[in-house]
Amino acid sequence: MSDMAQQKVSSNFEVRVTADSHFSWIRTRLSLERTMLAWQRTAIALLGFGFTIAKFFEYLRSEAGIKPAYFPQASKIFGLALIAASVIVLAIAIWQYRWSVNYLRAAPFDRIAAAPELRMNTPAIAVCVGLMVVGIATFVAIAARIV
Repeated sequence: MSDMAQQKVSSNFEVRVTADSHFSWIRTRLSLERTMLAWQRTAIALLGFGFTIAKFFEYLRSEAGIKPAYFPQASKIFGLALIAASVIVLAIAIWQYRWSVNYLRAAPFDRIAAAPELRMNTPAIAVCVGLMVVGIATFVAIAARIV
């Protein structure tokens, strides 16, 4: 955060170094984790729906006695769009999470945050990156008709 932005933040309110403000900081930090989990659940739902739509309508087209669709690739395109949306959602989640954690670690909050050697390392970003890899692999597999 730039010096001017830090001065503006610190001029808007006073950060008191007390137990209650420290625990408020911890609650805020844990709320970031819950927000990240919500982003991940949303991305998993988008990925699952996209895959299901693409594969179900592909299976439906192969069944005998089913009238062909006017635009047979629509379900595949819609499924791919949902899968791409899941990857984009995860990228936004990582950006928001990192920005928020950095904000909570910056001045003037550094005085009420935990000591630097007690940084809260969570697997949240690793899980997001893993889901992004799964999403990209699924997108490529459906686009190339491998799956």
